[in-house]
Amino acid sequence: MGEIRDPVSGEFMDRDILERLCHVRVYIETYGCRYNFGDTAKLIEVLKHNGSTIVSSAEEADAVIINTCTVVGSTERRMLRRLSRFRDYNLFVMGCMPAVQREAIFAVCAPAIISSAAIREIYRSIRTVPVGGVAIVQVAQGCAGRCTYCLTRAARGPLKSIPEDEILAEIVAYAGAGTPEIQITAQDVSSWGQDFGKSLPALLHAVGNLPGHFMIRVGMMNPASVKEILDDLVEAFASEHIFKFLHLPVQSGSDRILERMGRAYTVADFEEIVTAFKNRYTELTLATDMIVGFHGETEEDFSASLDLIERVRPNKVNITRYSQRPFTPLSSEKDFPDWIKKDRSRRMNVRAVKIYASVNKGYLEKPVPFVVTETIKKGSVMARSPYYLGIVINEDLPVGYTGEAILKKDQKYFFAGQRVA
Repeated sequence: MGEIRDPVSGEFMDRDILERLCHVRVYIETYGCRYNFGDTAKLIEVLKHNGSTIVSSAEEADAVIINTCTVVGSTERRMLRRLSRFRDYNLFVMGCMPAVQREAIFAVCAPAIISSAAIREIYRSIRTVPVGGVAIVQVAQGCAGRCTYCLTRAARGPLKSIPEDEILAEIVAYAGAGTPEIQITAQDVSSWGQDFGKSLPALLHAVGNLPGHFMIRVGMMNPASVKEILDDLVEAFASEHIFKFLHLPVQSGSDRILERMGRAYTVADFEEIVTAFKNRYTELTLATDMIVGFHGETEEDFSASLDLIERVRPNKVNITRYSQRPFTPLSSEKDFPDWIKKDRSRRMNVRAVKIYASVNKGYLEKPVPFVVTETIKKGSVMARSPYYLGIVINEDLPVGYTGEAILKKDQKYFFAGQRVA
């Protein structure tokens, strides 16, 4: 099968490593972001094409694959425990850790390394997709940002957008297979095309012209890249194929901390983006991310973050306690003690939960259209409204079913719904 060079590590990887996974039973664990899950989905199609079977436990497998994440210290430690757990198996490792923490991996086990680049290159000759459910379409690898705390950029490298025709072909394939929800993902979706003179709004307009019954969830976007394309991006979201869902990580409500983070936008930039989307899409579902306990974050800086979420009223706040990562500019600076980070995380979560309850109250007892995107278990499905509200309906409905439901109970991150049509 030959060799290809990994774009991040620069090392050659013998594609025969993947041949060792042909015609065997494979158990896979995947951690981290949706991009990692996209790599796993492609690998599964490659393995099935080559006669392998995906099994549900290591005990029944001939090979074990761990798709790793190393975004924060606690995740890294969990990864090393999982790798140690499978050290006596026929073990393969992929994801972010092999690119930046290979020594740590080989300190606990001796696996074969699978390159994400190899997976994508081989998948291009196969291009099969599973039927139904929620799909992931990767639109770019790497990032154009310079965040001072992030190890992912070192693992994934600089921005490398996937060509538009390849993305559209994959979406068409999933739509043809009856997939109701397609999540487009990258380390920063809004930076797509910057490396070859195109922009995300143009891609979304092209997606909007595709045939079929499917919905696109646009993944995480950096405010620094969104602000350059804001007006066109808001307009592109008007497509009936696109969920009115915005995942826009702000990370802090303090401009001083944002500058230390290297985020390349201000709080005012973030709020301008949110306002532009909410003015156009009044029931927009907004998710954001916050880091608490960052280097130098004062109580005033933290209070500014609390004030910001009160102003923008997000539907979800992903709260992360700052974690020093190796190979980053701030890796050697004095860190806050854990108790301060835990306290700020708890206080922000309490504030966020009150906001969720206030926002969600306005949806109760109202009918909303929906499409069923996933089967949770027998007798229960997950559905999504056009604004990406999660609705659990306790019925056996097929994936792709469309109807109308009354939102009966607030479950914080989703609703219990009763189908009325």
